[in-house]
Amino acid sequence: MTVAVSPESLGAVSKTMKPDACPALVLNADFRPLSYYPLSLWPWQEAVKAVFLDRVNILSEYETAVRSPTTEFKLPSVVALKTYVKPQRNPAFTRFNVFLRDRFECQYCGATDDLTFDHVIPRSRGGQTTWLNIVTACSPCNLRKGGKLPKQADMFPRQAPYAPTVHDLQTNGRQFPPNYLHESWMDFLYWDTELDP
Repeated sequence: MTVAVSPESLGAVSKTMKPDACPALVLNADFRPLSYYPLSLWPWQEAVKAVFLDRVNILSEYETAVRSPTTEFKLPSVVALKTYVKPQRNPAFTRFNVFLRDRFECQYCGATDDLTFDHVIPRSRGGQTTWLNIVTACSPCNLRKGGKLPKQADMFPRQAPYAPTVHDLQTNGRQFPPNYLHESWMDFLYWDTELDP
């Protein structure tokens, strides 16, 4: 069954925001976000579809509503899955996750702009593209190191490359909060962090 909903077809009623500015925070059945970074969000259409398919419980709503000729429906701002989704044990090896592991900093100079990744042991010297041989590097440092070994280039990563856990990435991701956090999400974010004494 497909539920097609759009502001045009439903004649969106915007009390405070347009529907496209109303993503829903998606929580697992244990009321934790499916992911922190990137934050688990669904566009309003996906959230409404999940509600009608009875896959989620609505925990909070926006003032913004969409309507059909017979019904007005407030858009969900926080939904929780009815079925628990087991989190991944090992994060995917992606450029984004390498940057996140390294906190979006060049591992040679600490720069945060013009980032790429570097093979600590160059591929030309038998280095592989794995968690244990890749670090975040700015383009100038990457070019300066070139195909040299760290000792030859006198360039050593600030942190040895390692395979992070999902927890490592979530912890690092909390240092880079999204640009937008709706007030209704605050009760569900970061509640599992340690409290300051």
